Amino acid sequence: MKVCTHDGLDIAVLTRNEHCPPHVHVGTEKWDARFEFSFWHDGVRLWDVTPEQNEPKAAILEDLRQALKLPANLRRAREHWWYSRSTVCLDNQLWDTKDDEIVAPKDKRPNAKKILSARFDEQRYRTVLCLAGEGTPLEIEL
Repeated sequence: MKVCTHDGLDIAVLTRNEHCPPHVHVGTEKWDARFEFSFWHDGVRLWDVTPEQNEPKAAILEDLRQALKLPANLRRAREHWWYSRSTVCLDNQLWDTKDDEIVAPKDKRPNAKKILSARFDEQRYRTVLCLAGEGTPLEIEL
């Protein structure tokens, strides 16, 4: 599912055999880059490029990262991921209620609560987390 085009390259969420974390693919016949995005913050990071020996210049990858970070493109990426995967890849992680961030289960913190379920609310453009021990879901406005 195409998210956008930047400098003639399609940035897309693939729909077959995809896996967490949420990410998009972009590339040429010589290389494929994956950029990871999130449903709880607006950061985007380069995940990897294959094959490594064909990796394009850093400036090209940074331009692609910045293109994906544009609010309209990031929103489309999230919508396409949710539509095709029905997950925000946060179930069974921990939410630090003090620092408002995701914590890996191995990095337990005193203020961290297990995420029992997580979903994306497309209409309100927010992520909804159901936390252990909490009666009211936590809503993260994106």
